[in-house]
Amino acid sequence: MPARSTSRSAPRADRPLRADAARNRDRLLAAASEVFAERGLGAPLEEIARRAGVSIGTLYNHFPSRDAFLATIFPDRMTAVERLADTALAADDPWHGFVAFVTGVFDLQAHDQGLNDALSQRIPVPPDVRTACDRGFRHLEAILRRAKKAGALRPDFTATDLAVLICTISPLIRETRGTAPDAWRRSLAFHLDGLRAGAAHPIDVPPLTADELARILPGQAG
Repeated sequence: MPARSTSRSAPRADRPLRADAARNRDRLLAAASEVFAERGLGAPLEEIARRAGVSIGTLYNHFPSRDAFLATIFPDRMTAVERLADTALAADDPWHGFVAFVTGVFDLQAHDQGLNDALSQRIPVPPDVRTACDRGFRHLEAILRRAKKAGALRPDFTATDLAVLICTISPLIRETRGTAPDAWRRSLAFHLDGLRAGAAHPIDVPPLTADELARILPGQAG
């Protein structure tokens, strides 16, 4: 479908919406949350309008672009990742905390294809969403340090290695969700066993730097 102009402006934030307009906006957000979770970030906006029971014109009046939806919905979604991080840091066993965090993140992705797309950066996302993703993982280094200090996590595993792991598991989640929705758990179990300090052996190839990772992730474009 030809790209629709996004030059319209959304309602001004300082101007209260009429009751009917506010209801339409709430319906659109609820529908978008459902559709993105079911079909990923590339889901048609027409499907969101249909499920909300409004016209596509009404949708664009409230949300002039796909990015406007994403910037509204996904910062709140990332609070679930923050809660996982807080729980991991509070765990008595640092290894169990690390495993619970990683498994919890993938479980969230398995139940929300939009979040799966956002965290793997399969589809370019607006800066607000990238910032929210960064915020959700802001305690990651502390989680890794605890597990390494306890002698449980191999010492050469880095935050960028986890980002690569997300990019590895995310397509499996996406492709198997209709046939074997728990297949990712088996794959992750093999990866986690390989991350135990006792199973580690020296690796000649260094981890990706943050700059290298940013250059290879498709979602960093735009």
